[in-house]
Amino acid sequence: MKTYSVKASEIKRDWHIIDADGKILGRMVTEVAKLLMGKHKPIFSRHLDTGDFVVVINARKVHTSGNKEKQKLYYRHSGYPGSLKSVTLEEMLKKKPEQVIEHAVKGMLPKNRLGNSMIKKLKVYAGDSHPHTAQTGTDK
Repeated sequence: MKTYSVKASEIKRDWHIIDADGKILGRMVTEVAKLLMGKHKPIFSRHLDTGDFVVVINARKVHTSGNKEKQKLYYRHSGYPGSLKSVTLEEMLKKKPEQVIEHAVKGMLPKNRLGNSMIKKLKVYAGDSHPHTAQTGTDK
């Protein structure tokens, strides 16, 4: 029996629409990362991008457990001395709810060029409308 290796031309990409309304951030994001990597497919290969496109709607309605909204901090640094800025999860959900999900998913993907190509297949929207209605997807 020979080992089957999938070719790039044989990869079929589906569209998945995930509603984040009322879901817990970490649990939802692990499912999104699996779909982006293609781990749900029998043709999964670590060295190829076999994943699907994922559209996440209602990003501002995602929940967390415990006191994470007040205690979890997101840091950014411009490179200049003394310019470290921090924002709480609560403030991020009000200002840029899309970045909360993108940041969490990016942390679960490979840290190389393959991960960069996977994150480009993620589309996150704060509300319930999105411009990808032409794509037929499976709702979760």
